[in-house]
Amino acid sequence: MSRGKGFKQSLRMIAVAFAAVLFSLSGASAQTGPIKVGIGLSLTGGSASPGKMLLAALEIWRDDVNEKGGLLNRKVELIHYDDQSTPSNVPGIYTKLITIDKVDLLLGPYATNFVAPAMPTIMQHNKMTLSLTAIGINRHFNYNKYFSMVPVGPDGVNAFSKGFFTLAAEQKPKPQTVAILAADAEFARSAADGARDELKKQGFKVIYDQTYPPPTTDFTPMVRAVQAANPDIFYVAAYPQDNVGIIRAANEIGLTPKMFGGAMIGMLITPIRVQLGPVANGLVISETFLPSPKLQFDGLDSLMKRYQAKAPELKTDPIGYAFVPMGYAAGQALEQAVTATKSLDHDKLADHLRKTTFKTVVGDIAFGKDGEWTKPRQFTTQVQNLAPNNVDQFRDGSKTPILWPPEYKSGDIIYPYADARKK
Repeated sequence: MSRGKGFKQSLRMIAVAFAAVLFSLSGASAQTGPIKVGIGLSLTGGSASPGKMLLAALEIWRDDVNEKGGLLNRKVELIHYDDQSTPSNVPGIYTKLITIDKVDLLLGPYATNFVAPAMPTIMQHNKMTLSLTAIGINRHFNYNKYFSMVPVGPDGVNAFSKGFFTLAAEQKPKPQTVAILAADAEFARSAADGARDELKKQGFKVIYDQTYPPPTTDFTPMVRAVQAANPDIFYVAAYPQDNVGIIRAANEIGLTPKMFGGAMIGMLITPIRVQLGPVANGLVISETFLPSPKLQFDGLDSLMKRYQAKAPELKTDPIGYAFVPMGYAAGQALEQAVTATKSLDHDKLADHLRKTTFKTVVGDIAFGKDGEWTKPRQFTTQVQNLAPNNVDQFRDGSKTPILWPPEYKSGDIIYPYADARKK
């Protein structure tokens, strides 16, 4: 009887020892397997063009990191899902990344409309993320592990109109009245809010202020209403295809305010610029990054050459300056934080991100209040002298010179808008 008990006890001890070995091996495997970085992006639908550029940038970053030996001596694996340009899909994607895929790190999403619905999930799981080109998110959430890869800085939503109305106020004679047209969606509403604030600072008066539902395709009635109001300035906050519709409607009815433009995201996408051609001349727009003699940072030229060589195969924007550098820089900041802390702990990484200046392809980046950049660096540019059906004219930035801020200025405004249309 005792021998039987002893035999059973021996078997239990062997089983326990075997389980311990298996546990040890699985733990070792987890520590030597790939570091998984998760992100949701729009790869189909209306927001697909920026999403595809950002994914291409992050894939180049991943390959660069792995070529150097990975992070913490482990390869980096990029796990991504398509939100189909539908914000309601985003919470499910980030839940899957965190709970099913069990990613080690998060990036994104892209754009204000998609980051906002992701935040409750990210916060619930106490994760850190670097979002891509979203504005004003943390004014709603006040989350200490959120960081933004868009250079609005302390200006927040006002960054998309500050330069625009500063320039408008400098013109002689000074324009007086403003019409605002904005999509009824998160980014456009935020940009329009900032515009209303900035125009008041400069002493302008709003005489037309209208929002429209995102499914809108016919903008002629609204543009005719703007024409009837006869403003000196027409400020638009809209998404890519909306931009095309508004610009074409304005061209067809001969709308010529003294200044026209705003937060027109479509004008950052090269195929849309090529499609519009001279019809876009004179627009004063806000940009996060662009080719310019004053924006030459280490690694940027190599990145853009590699991206542009891949763009035809990937069927993405052939130029890519508006989004590719920001996507790659997000990866660089994440890489530097992991390397410095020797950790994948989200609290430690967030703490490091708040205290450190990062060297990136878009220059030095430091994060301040609300996870925004400590210094604003949003650019106001003007579309000038475009020729029809010409992609190459956008490669050096000469057709969209920087007008503001002064330290990055590379050209002068053509004012009024009607004069720029003659060029």
